[in-house]
Amino acid sequence: MNKSRLVVAFLVLGFTLAKNGRAQDRMPPIPPDKMTEAQKKAAAEYKEIRKVDPAGPPWSAMMRVPDLVVPSLQIRLHNLNNSALSRKLTEFAILIAARQWTNNFEWNAHNPLAATAGLTPAIISAVADGRRPENMAEDEATLYDFCTELLHNQSVSDPTYARALGKLGEAGIMEAASLEGYYTYLSMIMNTVRSPLPAGVKPALKPFPK
Repeated sequence: MNKSRLVVAFLVLGFTLAKNGRAQDRMPPIPPDKMTEAQKKAAAEYKEIRKVDPAGPPWSAMMRVPDLVVPSLQIRLHNLNNSALSRKLTEFAILIAARQWTNNFEWNAHNPLAATAGLTPAIISAVADGRRPENMAEDEATLYDFCTELLHNQSVSDPTYARALGKLGEAGIMEAASLEGYYTYLSMIMNTVRSPLPAGVKPALKPFPK
């Protein structure tokens, strides 16, 4: 194969991988024997807490700055176990952030959790499409409007804040804002390093038009 054909072949391969959501992972897991002492310590602390190795995204990428791993995990555990929001609203907020960033890894992980927590397929489908869901319960509509306004406008208007305060309370507002921030943080990391989906999983989200 001559040089020009080889270049074309690599370009086609790169396009195909990107199209299929399988672009090369820029920061794959670090083999244990290649870890620094700080990375080994962070991995051991993570395993002590979760009983599994930090072998997948975003933790495997985050290991490049090991001091981030356990504090970031503690926020995740708070969201899972101690949120002032219900599990349904917590998962709803996570899906909203994942959709905003077209982060298929978080969407794939939390879509079934949201369904199990009581979010309807119609609502999940609408969020995936980038549409405001219809027929939401009052707490769902309040959370959706709060989170989407915060993500899109980088602020929340007085009427939206007042609705959220009345329905979710101050603690609920803090949880909703921190969920959008936390899953934006994780999405930004994974989008930057092109963290892959699990083997055999196709991306459910399409990028929003630029």
